[in-house]
Amino acid sequence: MTTDQPVDDSFHVFDTTLRDGAQREGINLTVADKLTIARHLDDFGVGFIEGGWPGANPRDTEFFARALAEIDFRHAQLVAFGATRRAGIQAAEDPQVKALLDSGAPVITLVAKSHDRHVELALRTTLDENLAMVRDTVAHLREQGRRVFVDCEHFFDGYRANPEYAKAVVRAAHEAGADVVVLCDTNGGMLPPQVRDVVATVLADTGARLGIHAQDDTGCAVANTLAAVDGGATHVQCTANGYGERVGNANLFPVVAALELKYDRRVLPAGSLAEMTRISHAVAEVVNLTPSTHQPYVGVSAFAHKAGLHASAIKVDPDLYQHIDPELVGNTMRMLVSDMAGRASVELKGKELGIDLGDDRELVGRVVDRVKDRELRGYTYEAADASFELLLREEVEGRPLRFFRTESWRAIVEDRPDGTHANEATVKVWADGERIVATAEGNGPVNALDRALLAALERIHPQMAKFELVDYKVRILEGRHGTESTTRVLITTSDGDAEWSTVGVGENVIAASWQALVDAYTYGLLKAGVKPTEK
Repeated sequence: MTTDQPVDDSFHVFDTTLRDGAQREGINLTVADKLTIARHLDDFGVGFIEGGWPGANPRDTEFFARALAEIDFRHAQLVAFGATRRAGIQAAEDPQVKALLDSGAPVITLVAKSHDRHVELALRTTLDENLAMVRDTVAHLREQGRRVFVDCEHFFDGYRANPEYAKAVVRAAHEAGADVVVLCDTNGGMLPPQVRDVVATVLADTGARLGIHAQDDTGCAVANTLAAVDGGATHVQCTANGYGERVGNANLFPVVAALELKYDRRVLPAGSLAEMTRISHAVAEVVNLTPSTHQPYVGVSAFAHKAGLHASAIKVDPDLYQHIDPELVGNTMRMLVSDMAGRASVELKGKELGIDLGDDRELVGRVVDRVKDRELRGYTYEAADASFELLLREEVEGRPLRFFRTESWRAIVEDRPDGTHANEATVKVWADGERIVATAEGNGPVNALDRALLAALERIHPQMAKFELVDYKVRILEGRHGTESTTRVLITTSDGDAEWSTVGVGENVIAASWQALVDAYTYGLLKAGVKPTEK
């Protein structure tokens, strides 16, 4: 393993996604998953990657063995996590401490009790013995050539109950040779002014180098982390996308972005910040959780603008409604077209889609009026860019884009005596001057229609063999006549390389689905470079 620290040691970005982040409900990482995430985090440029608790379970033990053998770390140092020695024995004799050394990790983080009640009730030992456990374990690991960080668990609650003892634990770790003593808001109950004041006081009273580990139970983990930096902390512990137990940990990405862009503090290698959005989404893919669309800096909605007032200002200067240039963090600005749209929204969206509207105010006005009318009837274009582009091109070119023309379609659901259902659909379309009739079965009427339409058109348009419906959402809008109501369908389609979304609306869910399907395949053929043939 090699390390090439791109930034100096004066400030640490410490990631604990693989240990603390993995405690989030719904996350269950394999060794292969952990190795993949470790590579992503190293690419991002964090200084330390806490890999888990070797010796506590076979998976973490295997991870350290493989990570040291298989990953050539360019930026990060691998960190093993464990506890101080048990009461009443020597650190050198504790098998758990030995497992930390056997992991081969160059850095070790020890968790230590700093709340007097936890010492007496959870560890069931004396306050003096707990201090000895901290001193002995740190000193032993230092003698073995390891760098040591100490996490003071429940520090802020312990400080509130018994500040002198909490500070005594910090002093014990520092005097024994710990490089950093981390103040942990384990229960996540602190607020920023409290964190800043406590960190500043402990720093002044102990002289130790301090770090911060904040849970997000009050929704303040990122703010608490930055408050700790204001108080003098030079080591921040975070997780990718804020993953962690209960409601999560301080989110690595907004913390790092704030430090680099708001505090003007270089904490990553040059150029790494622009990879932030990609890394965030890559980690989400590995843990199999949908990325939060509204996550600061890296969410797809972080720089999305909907209101017409915003759009007109952004047309003049994007900085008027954006706190940073989204490209700094690898994100992009998006314009959302909705019933709030004004001329500027449509013009900017057209530019984003590569459609030149010129200075045709009449054209832009028609598009605005049409969008507002259709959204009044239940359509939504902010979630269906492909349908909006088709609408826009129709207005620009003066006619709809058609690669095929529908003559008729029907879907049949048969309720069988054995309780099963048969779904069959027939479509009749015209394409390339030819009338085509196709029938297909599916696991539902919409799936049957989808298969029938593909079967009808693939021979004329072989590009459609790659098209696949990957998401289907139905929303029932307000009722109008008794049990009747308007239905909106959103469909996401993929060609294996990209995805696009379309919308259909009607009083019949199947009819609404057909609209969205026709838009989906029309847009797919447009993007494949096929020329429209039907009028």
